[in-house]
Amino acid sequence: METNEKRNVPDDDVIDLREIFFAIKRKIFLIIAVGLLGGCLYGAYTAFLIDPVYTSTASILVLSKETTLTSIADLQLGSQLAADYQVLIKSTSVMEDVIDALDLEMTPEALRASITINNPVDTRILEVSVVNTDGELAKKITDKVVEVSSEYIGDKMEVVPPKIIEKGKIPTVQTSPSMTKNILIGFLAGIVLCGGIICVLTVMDDTIKSEDDVEKYLGVPVLASVPDRKDYINKNRRKK
Repeated sequence: METNEKRNVPDDDVIDLREIFFAIKRKIFLIIAVGLLGGCLYGAYTAFLIDPVYTSTASILVLSKETTLTSIADLQLGSQLAADYQVLIKSTSVMEDVIDALDLEMTPEALRASITINNPVDTRILEVSVVNTDGELAKKITDKVVEVSSEYIGDKMEVVPPKIIEKGKIPTVQTSPSMTKNILIGFLAGIVLCGGIICVLTVMDDTIKSEDDVEKYLGVPVLASVPDRKDYINKNRRKK
């Protein structure tokens, strides 16, 4: 008796991966259906409940022709000034002037959060981008930010103001959200959720379904089995 108990105890704690695999295989169409439903729901949520965001970008030159020095020194100085300019462009004074000029209903902090500044490697150019749910407003804010910040930098640093080399454009394609990406996320989330539930139910299911389950869960061998009467009747009908 002790030998049988020691043999059967570990079986209760072992997860039968093959059983889980066949359970998922039997429910594969249900899993795919739930995944498609998740993709459709997240796609509908993206289309009707999430406001699209647009981005407009303008560019300014850190060092103008009048302030250029020599090739290497010019680039080094440009990199140093670019870091200073990024701070000045997002300064509270610039934000407040832009808000007043465009009569925007937002705080300087909110405007600052909508602005990103990028300095391409080995260049003296700063790219100022503004995101907004209104594409035309994003373009207006971008242009006003580079205009006001150029004058502000020239005044505070007592240098030739950075030159605007490219103004913002009205974006025609939304930056986010991505419909394709969100549908794919919803599809994968539905598959994972449904598959996870099936795995949990399979692992927790300890009902007796076959002769093998009797020995697996009860630890006793099967001496005989009684056929299902319905199967016997159906078999005889097929013979007739």
